[in-house]
Amino acid sequence: MTIQTREVYFNSNLQTRETDDNEKVIEGYFIRFNEETELAPGMFEEINPTAVSRSLTNNDIYALFNHDSKSPLGRTGNGTLELRADNEGLWGKLRLNENDPEAMSVYAKISRNDISGCSFGFIPLDEDIQHRDDGTVKFIVKDADIKEVSAVTFPAYPTTSVQAREKDLEQHKKRLFEQRKKQLKERLEHE
Repeated sequence: MTIQTREVYFNSNLQTRETDDNEKVIEGYFIRFNEETELAPGMFEEINPTAVSRSLTNNDIYALFNHDSKSPLGRTGNGTLELRADNEGLWGKLRLNENDPEAMSVYAKISRNDISGCSFGFIPLDEDIQHRDDGTVKFIVKDADIKEVSAVTFPAYPTTSVQAREKDLEQHKKRLFEQRKKQLKERLEHE
């Protein structure tokens, strides 16, 4: 099964700060719950608050920059990444390694607000699919195997999501084509 990345358009409110003991941290929401996002024209997705529960309990989730697994910034397994779900979404606090130049570079870019987007990589385990009357389709992710969260330079949700859901997109296009064909046929019959 392919890990899908979801890059979001919302302002993640990523913030940098120093703790009382001069530790540099990045905090903010990596996922917003119950917000519909357009993956491609006519194709939408929403993350249910229940989607993260299993991963928060069972997974060692990594914090990355731009989904690059070569240089992790932190992880839940060693306590350098703290993740928790609340009514709004999946909030994270990342304690940075000040001896890591890449981590300090990411910290500086977020401090200047050069980077404000977030994303996450996951495998959908349970989702509802709604085929709407207007021809659009909506995926509601109810359970996700979350592998990583990322601060990202370019939130490009449609591109990555379309790649991850290529089969779903083709089915959606076919459904839209059939629906349009039916509408045209009905219109011709009534003229």
